[in-house]
Amino acid sequence: MQVSVESLGNLERRMTFSLPADRLEAVVGGRLREISRGAKIKGFRPGKVPAKVIEQRFGAQVRAEALDGLLREGFSNAVRQESLQIAGSPQIVPAGSDELSYVATFEVVPDFGDIDVAKLNVVRHTAEVSDADIDAMIDNLRLQRRTWNAVDRVAAAGDAVEIETFSQVGDERLPAEGVERGATIIGSAAMFPAIESALVGMKAGDEKTVDIDFPAEWRVPAFAGKTVKVTLTATKVSEPVLPEVDGAFIKSFGVRSGDADQFRVDIRSNLERELKGALMTRLRREVGEQLIASYSHVEMPPKLVEGEARDMARQTIEAARRQGRAVGEIPADAHMGFMDAARKRVLVGLLVGEIARRNELRLEPKRVTETLNLIASTYEEPQQVIELYRNDAQLMNGLQARVMEEQVIDWIAERAQHTEQPLSFNEAIRQ
Repeated sequence: MQVSVESLGNLERRMTFSLPADRLEAVVGGRLREISRGAKIKGFRPGKVPAKVIEQRFGAQVRAEALDGLLREGFSNAVRQESLQIAGSPQIVPAGSDELSYVATFEVVPDFGDIDVAKLNVVRHTAEVSDADIDAMIDNLRLQRRTWNAVDRVAAAGDAVEIETFSQVGDERLPAEGVERGATIIGSAAMFPAIESALVGMKAGDEKTVDIDFPAEWRVPAFAGKTVKVTLTATKVSEPVLPEVDGAFIKSFGVRSGDADQFRVDIRSNLERELKGALMTRLRREVGEQLIASYSHVEMPPKLVEGEARDMARQTIEAARRQGRAVGEIPADAHMGFMDAARKRVLVGLLVGEIARRNELRLEPKRVTETLNLIASTYEEPQQVIELYRNDAQLMNGLQARVMEEQVIDWIAERAQHTEQPLSFNEAIRQ
């Protein structure tokens, strides 16, 4: 295969290559013969459809599929032939009118020089799940299932209070007429903290007016950066009633036996899975920061960095929309604020890939299976989740990429200079 490569910059290349015509015709012919053996076309017996009819019916589609497959194969072969390390996805277009000649533009992995992970200093956090952590989780589960009883007393922290409010900002009353109704649990921060604090000591029927200082960035423009007189009327005060940890309560969380010991075993398993993920996140960040500090001087592929920044900006905007926040018109340069973070992310990603390549690290199927089983175990029908991954190439590729990254991170951490720092469970999972 004829291949030529030219440099368009420090890390950008343009490759011209062509596909062998005889190879294309062989693939197309073979596929059409395969189709003809089982094609069911009205007016012809199966296996007796003339080649010309098969060509007319399926030729264009088969040729397009064969050309796409050969194009991918041809580009990969050309990359190996030229000993290139590609960074990101190439842009491939036909070279003129010849359907078998192509031009690919792409960026390459920079030269990192000697990568000596033994020079890195990594803090490796450790933590364990204790009985106290299990007790705390059971308390949280009880809180999730709590009910409320109305009480004729003043409100205290943890009580639910239903209120009516109106506010005065200078000469303006909000709302102009009537009141706004809402409810909060004191201490939950569901409402502005100063308002929740003012509810302490009030009982149903009590009214109070308080001065509230709102921050400049407050979501209600009329209140932002101002002192507002807020009139509160408590209409109902309720106290929480926590359920007993009995058989019915335990069964409601999927433990069919209702056994308390099995319940604790299941909780421990879930907490250990959460802890393992949190510790890996911390280790990934630790290793990433060390790699960034050691190789920040290396130039990164500009288009790859820009693409990553655009993805980060888009994800941030989508997250804001999902939260119901007004986004408005998105400026064309929205990604510019993410360029530094994107450069660091690209740097770590390329380094991890290069370390894996240089040290011939291979994906461990056993670890993929273990990770998939862990993911599936968080669902009510684990086997369905496993089958979903196995039948979806995109999901499985994402899982394999995640596991491969974790393998490399572990490999680096084992060979780097490191110190262990013990944490409690709550400290470990607090990112």
